[in-house]
Amino acid sequence: MARYVALLHSIVLGAGRRVVMSDLKAMAESLGFRNVRTLVATGNLVFEAEPQLIASVEAQFEAGFAAAFGKHVDIIARDADAWLRLAEGNPFPEGIGSEVIVRVMRQPLEPDALDRLAKYRQGERMAVVDGDLWIDFGLKASETKLLPVLTTKRLGVGTMRNWNTVRGLAEMIRS
Repeated sequence: MARYVALLHSIVLGAGRRVVMSDLKAMAESLGFRNVRTLVATGNLVFEAEPQLIASVEAQFEAGFAAAFGKHVDIIARDADAWLRLAEGNPFPEGIGSEVIVRVMRQPLEPDALDRLAKYRQGERMAVVDGDLWIDFGLKASETKLLPVLTTKRLGVGTMRNWNTVRGLAEMIRS
């Protein structure tokens, strides 16, 4: 068995409707994934499955999610080793856990991503590590012009998680 992490881009199904984590866990189990655990109510899963390509895990989750909840949601997956490398690669570990985020990408960001985002920066520190975008908002995430431009249209399929969540998922993998 291999261990994986899956991240939902959104748990919002429509006005006033959100995915309940127990329903998400049940959906994952119905797909044959085992030892499914969730972390916080924002669509984070750690689970076990037969070793397979990440694209296969993502496709299974996306199809299962659409069938169960009636809406397509991008789902980003990583195997356990890749997630632990992501967590160990945080370029801003001294930052406050809720103000340091990573945009976990399905396809690695292009080298010019930081240049394309430069005009929106207001002092945030940014780095691309192994194709994922790390940002330290420095206690100003709610005031930034950067968050609204971190979209799929601009950057490609991905989803954001704060440093606290990244660490929590790493701890779940290790346990």
